[in-house]
Amino acid sequence: MQVSYTSTLILTILLAIGLAFFLRAASKDRTTIVDVSSPLPPLEVLNGISNWLEGRGWKTEGGDPDKKILRFNGNVSYSRSLAIFLSILCSLGGGCLGLVIVQLFHLHEWWPLLFIFIGPFAGLFYITKAKRIEFLEIKLLTESEKENSIVRLRAHRDELIAMEKELGNHLSLKSDGSLLSSPI
Repeated sequence: MQVSYTSTLILTILLAIGLAFFLRAASKDRTTIVDVSSPLPPLEVLNGISNWLEGRGWKTEGGDPDKKILRFNGNVSYSRSLAIFLSILCSLGGGCLGLVIVQLFHLHEWWPLLFIFIGPFAGLFYITKAKRIEFLEIKLLTESEKENSIVRLRAHRDELIAMEKELGNHLSLKSDGSLLSSPI
């Protein structure tokens, strides 16, 4: 076994590990909690958020009036283009692994190239993990109708960002700004 082939095998294995982590991150739950305030009355803010959510396809699941909580749920779809991309990426990685195995062990058979057919399973894995029901929870933290509204939102990060962008001006919503800032 030559040194260059060994290092190529090690790099290929590291790429496979990276692909596994990429698949896991692509379907990871990104539920976030953020506190939002508004100078508007609580009822107006809650109605505005509820109407906006229902317009986006969220369904009211109920809530707990004693704890001042509203709950919504919605179906989250997967990205078809990301599923195709992951399948192609995994197929190419499987093909590379097959070529490295053929070169390393001086095989005259080409069966290791069948690793190419692992690719569609990566796409299927992503589809099954990404397609799920998401939950959104709104908790009113304000004690009286006369105070500024303070609401705690618990939802997927992307949904909270969309809410802040689209309802921020309309309902005068203000948060700490951490959703729209990049960690980079």
